[in-house]
Amino acid sequence: MSKVVSDQADGLRNLMAQHSGTQAARVIALVGSSPRIGVTSVALNLAAALVQQGKEVLLLDEQSGARSATAMWAGATARSWSDVAGGLPLSTAASRLACGALLLAVRPGDAPAVAEVRNLFQGQVILVDAGLDRDGALSPLAAQADDVVVVLRPQAASITAAYACIKQLHYAHALQRLRIMLNLAAGMPEAQRVLGNLAGAGSRYLGLALEPAGCVAEDPQLVRALGLKLSVVEAFQTSAAAIDFRRIAGQLLQWPRPVVNRNLDTV
Repeated sequence: MSKVVSDQADGLRNLMAQHSGTQAARVIALVGSSPRIGVTSVALNLAAALVQQGKEVLLLDEQSGARSATAMWAGATARSWSDVAGGLPLSTAASRLACGALLLAVRPGDAPAVAEVRNLFQGQVILVDAGLDRDGALSPLAAQADDVVVVLRPQAASITAAYACIKQLHYAHALQRLRIMLNLAAGMPEAQRVLGNLAGAGSRYLGLALEPAGCVAEDPQLVRALGLKLSVVEAFQTSAAAIDFRRIAGQLLQWPRPVVNRNLDTV
């Protein structure tokens, strides 16, 4: 029953947005197939690329530790989602990054289901550096995503882990469609082969549509940019990786939206 009510509310919100000439922010959850895949770097660079394309972007950080976006770019004094749930305006709670995007931590114990995230952000894109629970399920906040993107590397262990991650997400949320992104690819033929093989396995064994979200070239400038505490999109605008991120950012704005934006209820 709750799912029906949620669907009806989302449909009404979309209808009102159409009549008012505005559209609710697109929410994209980025998921790492396994640790140290580079999802946080992907999230930051996509945020920077989207800002360069004139979009207001909110990056929600569900990660923890020294390599999280909050630790690297906002510091220990950064506020979190619980502050927003407690009544602090999102624009005040979020940190403004050098690239222009807003960053807000989502810490364990926060109450992300207090409000529909789109109602609190007036920009165009919300990126979630998503963490998964023990069952491989998204948080209630990340489960509001229009698109879930699984990020992997072109290595056997990462590809195997990606398939397991996709399978868990499929069963946890009854998903019929996911997107897959290849990070640090040596070349386009390799990327197409990996993404094609995964898409075929998802269709054959899970009845799941796995659509490519793009690929990012293996680029030494990524490490140099990280050392400068910048995105590669800002620091090295003509690098191969920066070009890839700008292309992906432009494409994701054109991804078809679900007919009805809905929470991905767990089953």
